[in-house]
Amino acid sequence: MYIRQANAHIQYGYEYLGPTSRLVITPLTDKCWLTITGAMHIKLGAAPAGPAGTGKTESTKDLAKACGIFCVVINCSDQIEYRMMAKLFSGLVQSGSWTCLDEFNRINIEVLSVIAQQLLDIKQAKTLGKEVFMFNERERELKPQCGVFITMNPGYAGRTELPDNLKVLFRPVSMMIPAYGLIAEIMLFAEGFGEARALSKKMVQLYKLASEQLSQQDHYDFGLRAVKSVLVMAGNLKRANPELPESIVLIRAMRDSNIPKFLAADLPLFSALIQDLFPGVEIPTAEHKELEQQINSTLRRMKFQKVEKLNIKVIQLFETLSVRFGVMIVGPTGGGKTTTYRVLAESMSKLREQHSRDERFQQVKCKVLNPKSITMGELYGEENADTQEWSDGLASKILRKFS
Repeated sequence: MYIRQANAHIQYGYEYLGPTSRLVITPLTDKCWLTITGAMHIKLGAAPAGPAGTGKTESTKDLAKACGIFCVVINCSDQIEYRMMAKLFSGLVQSGSWTCLDEFNRINIEVLSVIAQQLLDIKQAKTLGKEVFMFNERERELKPQCGVFITMNPGYAGRTELPDNLKVLFRPVSMMIPAYGLIAEIMLFAEGFGEARALSKKMVQLYKLASEQLSQQDHYDFGLRAVKSVLVMAGNLKRANPELPESIVLIRAMRDSNIPKFLAADLPLFSALIQDLFPGVEIPTAEHKELEQQINSTLRRMKFQKVEKLNIKVIQLFETLSVRFGVMIVGPTGGGKTTTYRVLAESMSKLREQHSRDERFQQVKCKVLNPKSITMGELYGEENADTQEWSDGLASKILRKFS
């Protein structure tokens, strides 16, 4: 079976990937796919470039899914050296898989020039239609549908310009702002909303106004990833409360995921924006009676004073954790960041001991780590330069043990 797009022919890969979620196809996705298939046709790679959250990696992965080809995504860093890449490429050419090298321009310039030579060898073998070729001083089988794609974030600190001999091996495609309205609408339909078209317009408008009118903080994010997580949260809320009107479900999702991170000055602004876009809608607040009582008794046990603001923050942290896997608590020294998570952990553990009916309350174990006191390798793991052996870092060891 072959896949045809414009003048390109790609052999179907028959890689079974399971019933995974798919991308929303926007005009930008089409342009990106046309570039990639066109590049494959002339035996080159493709290089989508653009700011974060514009769908560079996702579009490449989704095209691989559509072609039935396995795609390996690798996050590049300055620790990558040419031997690791040689291993990767020799696996790709023999299996006919694709790889997407994320943030490729973070690799050191000395390594990039060697990678350029490795890729040139593969391209020449593909152009000549060889089935076996010499790669890294060994004979390798070559499957013609293998491909290498790179994504780049131009203009960030610590990024290198690609050398010219590497640039010629990739067709560039710039990815700019995706069609938020279209993506939000289709995702809301997928989550089971009937009024998706009207709601998606309002939601995109709210995010646009919020990013323009609220104060500019480093931790504010109104990009595509933020929109996506709110839509998934709205879907979960809708399934939990099927009798609630859809606009209220969406407002609650937008409010619960954004309010915890806003500064005090931005809160009334955000509430005013919601009131403008959804006039006359009364939003019920979520009830956390059980948790609130437990928080008060935990504070008494820890010999803390009862302060209303701390209680609110503990509940907000709990709500954030039910939609996010990783959470960052920001604030000044002595603002109660550590206390907040400790109180929540203690309260959730106690509620589990009392056999609470709510499944979200579980026994919590805490592991505290100070990344400033250790090297990057000790935190994430590193490869021994002499033996090529990988040793795990503290973060990976702790996560593995917890899982």
